[in-house]
Amino acid sequence: MANHVYAISELVGSSPDGLEAAVENAVTSASTTVRNLGWFEVTEIRGHLGDGGRVAD
Repeated sequence: MANHVYAISELVGSSPDGLEAAVENAVTSASTTVRNLGWFEVTEIRGHLGDGGRVAD
C-alpha cells in the first residue's frame, strides 16, 4: 500500500441558490489555486433565519 499525505483546507461557500451551489462555489474557487483536488467534505451547514424563525431567502 502506498503512503499518502493529505492537506486540509477550510473553505466557506455561499449562494442564494442553495447548498449544492454553495459547495460548487467553494470548490470552484479552491480549484483555481489548489492542484489535484480529489474530494471534499461538508462539516457544517448554517443558515439565516428571518422573522418568525423561518429560513430567510
